[in-house]
Amino acid sequence: MMVPERMIGAVLTGPEQLQIRELPVAALGAGELLLRVGAATTCGTDVKVYRRGGHPRMLKVPTLFGHEMAGTVAALGSGGHKFSVGERIVVANSAPCGECDYCRRKRHNLCRSLVYLNGAFAEYVRVPAAFVARNTYRIPDALPFARAALCEPLACVLHGLDACELERRAVSSGTEEVAEVVVFGAGPIGLLFVAALAREPVRIILADPNPDRLALGERMGAHDSVHIARGGGQARAVRAATRGGEGAEIVIDATGVPQVWRDAIDTACIGGLVNLFGGCAKGTEVPLDTHRVHYDELTIKGVYHHRPATMQRALALLSDPDFPAGLLLSDTVSIAQVESALRAMIDKRALKVVVQGTA
Repeated sequence: MMVPERMIGAVLTGPEQLQIRELPVAALGAGELLLRVGAATTCGTDVKVYRRGGHPRMLKVPTLFGHEMAGTVAALGSGGHKFSVGERIVVANSAPCGECDYCRRKRHNLCRSLVYLNGAFAEYVRVPAAFVARNTYRIPDALPFARAALCEPLACVLHGLDACELERRAVSSGTEEVAEVVVFGAGPIGLLFVAALAREPVRIILADPNPDRLALGERMGAHDSVHIARGGGQARAVRAATRGGEGAEIVIDATGVPQVWRDAIDTACIGGLVNLFGGCAKGTEVPLDTHRVHYDELTIKGVYHHRPATMQRALALLSDPDFPAGLLLSDTVSIAQVESALRAMIDKRALKVVVQGTA
């Protein structure tokens, strides 16, 4: 496979400042590989990075960005390799060290030395050796690159579901009724939660201000939906949709909005679990009814990112043609149109947009 010396990529230079540049294709070090991008998908995190002009943990401008990617191995660095040129792969956006105390406890998402990879909105991506060794996977020939690129967000969702203790809470204690799960937010992550939950013995209630996204959520497996207003204060309306208005056994926030975090906590039933999956801005504070947390025995969890194990499970799930992830893909654009794709997401005209690379 011939690799050109230069490539096209989208470079973030500051808040809402993006340039399409011609750049040199990176030279490879030992154990590295060059990904020829077949497809990258836009993400809510990309929108945050675009609007803020960077990310405190993952990247600093000026930089190539985008992190959900799949494509073909275009070249290999020196040393032994488990991949070959021409193989179709998906690359995660982070790599754990595999050696720290968190990694030894299988909590790779909390690795003390977790490193991140960005640059998917380009024709080629240099994949460092740590990613090649610990978080890169072959994809089946029948799996389209655009669908495979959804592996990273779905892996995050599966990690989130692991935190929900579904096996323990799937059937309400002392009844024959399945547990209820409320999902706040019908963006891509919330809808992936719905699709994954639809394979479990639970009743799913989706809450969001956007009627079209609620309708899509029902297509993806939600049993009921609640049209709520923006800005919080919606717990009473959502609780009313649960059995007896008592609240849900599991409540998931997929918005990252502080007011909705509070609604999520207020929507849980006695003994319920609240999964605060959507990340809020640093320094944000949320009032907490300590009396209720204590006497109602609420479980409140913060949940972050994904693990290699959930990347593998996500890839298997995306390989199932009945899993409705493709409904999230609103449009396909070129690298030169990345900014318009992000704008479409900001304006709620798109859920996720496929950015075509070269493969």
